[in-house]
Amino acid sequence: MRVFVTGASGWIGSAVVPELIAAGHTVIGLARSESSAQAVAALGAVPLRGDLSQPESLRAGAEQADGIVHLAFSNDFSNIQQGVDEESLAVRTFAAVLQGSGKAFVFASGTPAVPGRLSTEDDPFDVDGPLGGRALNALAVLALARQNVRSAVVRLPRSVHAADGRYGFASMLIAAAMRTGVSGYVGDGSQRWPAVHRLDAARLFRLVLERATPGTVAHAVGDEGDSMKSLAEVIGSRLSLPTQSVPAESFGFLGHVFAADQPSSSALTRQRFSWQPEHPSLLEDLATGLYPSRP
Repeated sequence: MRVFVTGASGWIGSAVVPELIAAGHTVIGLARSESSAQAVAALGAVPLRGDLSQPESLRAGAEQADGIVHLAFSNDFSNIQQGVDEESLAVRTFAAVLQGSGKAFVFASGTPAVPGRLSTEDDPFDVDGPLGGRALNALAVLALARQNVRSAVVRLPRSVHAADGRYGFASMLIAAAMRTGVSGYVGDGSQRWPAVHRLDAARLFRLVLERATPGTVAHAVGDEGDSMKSLAEVIGSRLSLPTQSVPAESFGFLGHVFAADQPSSSALTRQRFSWQPEHPSLLEDLATGLYPSRP
């Protein structure tokens, strides 16, 4: 299969691309700069210059592909709406190319928070809050199943990690601890965070691309829910800092997200795709992996 991947040189994309190539697929990777193009080429993919704000580049990639894996999203948390708007434009552009084709379109989203229990693949998308626009984009992708597009959404936990020092939202805990001298958690720290190793997530994206039926929702969840306190304790131990409860506001506008209990299950995904996470857990990577240098 010839696959167009957005975010090909990014944190998850740089794992998805070699996963696809190893399985025999040819990959075209969107690259917004010359350095990104070089990184995409180094992964074994064919770079295509452009970005999410340039629909002509998205159209060019989609028209020459048998399937699309959309991973790109702005990480500028100071302007979430711009990122959502760019993503909406990408979805509309891909939809115009793919409708009626029967081709695959796999879209990255986030696991929902369901108070008091594990969220599942059958739970609805959370369209409220600062990231609600991304959920609406995911729903638009799933709706393409009615237009003969083999659309699917892979919902990722907020901590996609590896031992090289990138731990998703848990990296924000590390940064806050280094800044304040305290490894903090919100409330009593019992709220749970799901997580997945980036290589396990990459394998699931490939499986969903190859096998998913139209309108599928999959959960890339390796660890169902580590308590925020347990994460803070490991970080505190690594940094030789005290661990204690801190106000949610200590983590900025995402504090309310950090305070939420948001465990998630991937039981249905494991059954449907014969997917089994094999790589270290978030707690294991935090305990043994790299940390940034202190200021």
